[in-house]
Amino acid sequence: MVLDGHVMLGAGRDATLTAEQLLETMERLRIDRALVSPAEGFLPVRNREGNEFAAAAAAASGGRLLAYAVATPWLGADALEELRRARDAGARALKLDSALQGFDLLDGQSEPLVSFAIESGWPVYIRTGTPPHALPLQVAWLAARFPEGSFLLGKSGATDFSHDGPATLAATANVFADSVYVEWPTALAAADPEGRGGRVFFSTDAPFGDPVIELARVTEAPYGADVRAAILGGTLGRLLGL
Repeated sequence: MVLDGHVMLGAGRDATLTAEQLLETMERLRIDRALVSPAEGFLPVRNREGNEFAAAAAAASGGRLLAYAVATPWLGADALEELRRARDAGARALKLDSALQGFDLLDGQSEPLVSFAIESGWPVYIRTGTPPHALPLQVAWLAARFPEGSFLLGKSGATDFSHDGPATLAATANVFADSVYVEWPTALAAADPEGRGGRVFFSTDAPFGDPVIELARVTEAPYGADVRAAILGGTLGRLLGL
């Protein structure tokens, strides 16, 4: 199984991707499933509209698309209610973007949402790479606060903070590195095929990443078939209960 761990659907500031375009690309590249988030404008505001959009795309895809749920921590109890609605509509993971949503990963504000995700059996995707509040080592701190959770290191610190990525994985056992944009996750998996291959997951970050390039980054890396299978879908599929 090839599972794309992060795609954004809808009209964004710089790029737009429809479900039809995504499914066509997946068919062409033999990507079996993808986790989809609503476009960036739905993360700080209009959460319900974004969640309904992602849920509708997933429901119409015949099981090929799986929805992220989004909610800004600033909504407090209303954010949790929105996540409940999204879960009831089929969402399979939580996405947080502390830079776009305007909160600090270290101030505790997102912790009720993280607790909800863990109770729901969801992994938590956190986009990283934007200072000062969306950095890999901050995700390590949050993951240490919630050792029972699973945290997806979105973009693996790309690009200026990618050097903090390996230290983040070394500091925690429950953070998983995104393969997109930077070389260190696949290099780490190749250097340590018995361990770190199971801590890396594939994503294209479409429409911002190029699916052809990002898939080749994994399929052409110098490691064995078992490590490649884990990165392409086995690890994230296990976290999602697939």
